Amino acid sequence: MKKTAIILAMAGAGVAMSAQASSPQPFKVQDLVKINKLHSSTLSSDGNSIVFGIKKFDAEGKASSDLYIQDLTQMGSEPKQLTFAAGTEHSAAFSADDQSVYFLASRDGSSQLYKLPLTGGEARQVSDLPLDVEGFKLSQDGKQVVLNMRVFPDCQDLKCSEDKFTAEAERKSNGREYKQLMIRHWDTWSDNSRSHLFVAQLNGDKITTAVDVTAGLDTETPPKPFSGMEEVTFTPDGKYVVYSAKAPSKDQAWITNYDLWQVPVTGGDAVNLTESNKAWDAHPTYSADGRYLAYLAMKKPGFEADRYRIMLRDTVTGQEKEVAPLWDRSASSLTFGKDNRTLYVTAQDVGQVTIFEVNTQFGDVKTLYNEGSNSIVGVTADKIIFNHKSLVQPGDLHSINLDGQGLQKLTDINSEKLAKIKFGEFEQFSFKGWNNEEVHGYWIKPSNFKAGTQYPIAFLVHGGPQGSFGNSFSSRWNAQLWAGAGYGVVMIDFHGSTGYGQAFTDSISKDWGGKPLEDLQKGLAAVTKQQKWLDSSRTCALGGSYGGYMMNWIQGNWSDGFNCLVNHAGLFDMRSMYYVTEELWFPEYEFGGTYDENKDLYEKFNPVNYVENWKTPMLIIHGEQDFRVPYGQSLAAFTFMQRKGIPSELLVYPEENHWILNPDNLEQWYANVLGWMDRWTKK
Repeated sequence: MKKTAIILAMAGAGVAMSAQASSPQPFKVQDLVKINKLHSSTLSSDGNSIVFGIKKFDAEGKASSDLYIQDLTQMGSEPKQLTFAAGTEHSAAFSADDQSVYFLASRDGSSQLYKLPLTGGEARQVSDLPLDVEGFKLSQDGKQVVLNMRVFPDCQDLKCSEDKFTAEAERKSNGREYKQLMIRHWDTWSDNSRSHLFVAQLNGDKITTAVDVTAGLDTETPPKPFSGMEEVTFTPDGKYVVYSAKAPSKDQAWITNYDLWQVPVTGGDAVNLTESNKAWDAHPTYSADGRYLAYLAMKKPGFEADRYRIMLRDTVTGQEKEVAPLWDRSASSLTFGKDNRTLYVTAQDVGQVTIFEVNTQFGDVKTLYNEGSNSIVGVTADKIIFNHKSLVQPGDLHSINLDGQGLQKLTDINSEKLAKIKFGEFEQFSFKGWNNEEVHGYWIKPSNFKAGTQYPIAFLVHGGPQGSFGNSFSSRWNAQLWAGAGYGVVMIDFHGSTGYGQAFTDSISKDWGGKPLEDLQKGLAAVTKQQKWLDSSRTCALGGSYGGYMMNWIQGNWSDGFNCLVNHAGLFDMRSMYYVTEELWFPEYEFGGTYDENKDLYEKFNPVNYVENWKTPMLIIHGEQDFRVPYGQSLAAFTFMQRKGIPSELLVYPEENHWILNPDNLEQWYANVLGWMDRWTKK
């Protein structure tokens, strides 16, 4: 059976009856921004209950978010709402005895830790600290908590940091002063504060003070902007905290040397557990018995897309080994089973995010579930609880037996909304790309597909560049929205994409405009030959970040390939890009050094050097708070096209970063993108 049939069968089972009541309509961005979102899922230690948050949107788009609990011992049990207060509760965790749930909420203007008894009663505020608590993790015995707060490293207490934040907010001048990089990251200018870890005792009293176990360190832990408390853990005996961070240094903008550090819960000097590895170490995870520490480690310094290897350290003997060294996938999460010896791992795998079982003794790897995109919530004595998404499923909790059998859907948080939506049928395909090597992709039929009709093509090119437009459900670049607008969608995981082995991922480095372009050309030719309903004479290519770079590269190196292009936050001039981006390790690895060290390669694949070939109409979009690819790149491309009379339009968002996050802006984004595409492909 093909993957499409399996996934559509799962999606349809829960909504078939309600779908008959009213005719489903093609998916629109107005539907996307109102899809309910699952978050903050946590499993009880006995495996009998699960707590999760649901962010709901009503017909007018007004959002609310609360926590729910579901009994896993009763098949078909309905979730019970736990919280009713205004605002959002998030980052939930069960107490050690499973009788209470801890969570974060901003109920009095500050984000603090709360505890809700499951036997009845109101939630009680646990922390009363002068700064926002951004994350937390409980010790295994539930007697301690490590809190994540932003402070100024030179401050001796929280009051000092509070005063500094207040003074900064009230300062009449607005100049920022810096003495070293990184001065900004992703979408935020540095105010010289850092994310630090604090340990407090949970003894029934309200937490009003905590020990900064990273005191004085000019570094971020957990790493920002995207890492969270998965990078922090107590040792099982509760004596230490282990965390991932870079050592304080002046080279943080151009190295990826995150190490694992161990510090006493009482504070003091931290010990570097992974000092010998000069690449990225992450996700420290202990077996419940404390015997083993598992973590993820890259080997190539400076390369953020290297394969994450699974490392295992025996805490008694001190011996360490790589688990499954011949397994050519990059793990993205680690969870120990109840036997303290088996690891359950997720990793990208041929267009999916798959759940694997890994034997830590012999290194055997077994595929347990490989449909869609999956993230593990927890493991019981006999089941794995996970969040499952696909191109037709926004995200629900599921369970499988430890042997990969017995799939069960536990939640159905969008049943009513999905019953009103008609998604396009999709299928994974493959073809011979660069060097005659196999390359994979997906096609999606228009929602209202009719046999015998040809449809214009939306050719989506993913960013990264080490990334993938796979079998998942996105809240931003959602491929089903183009299917809903009457387009056949094609997505190619070109050389450089993740989930196909590390050599495939590595192949794009120092060759940005080579293999990927050939794959895109051959992939479009192959899929239009395979699927006759795709009209190759009416095509529009779209991409963001590296995908936007590829739109600029296509302009100069495949100028007759498309009727139109859409470029979101694309790189236009690699020389200026190097000097204005914030994570310098990225271009320095991808192009073999700094610009002055290897300018020939930067210029070889520099779109600005091929502008004499530009002629395809292009819509250009950018957020002004994008510090990864600053908006000057788009202004330059738009300026050139306007000066040369090439049809072009520019859409700029003053408050957006590298992504479009505001729902109203997202609706405007799709209106402009689809309007532009219709103009050039549906004449």
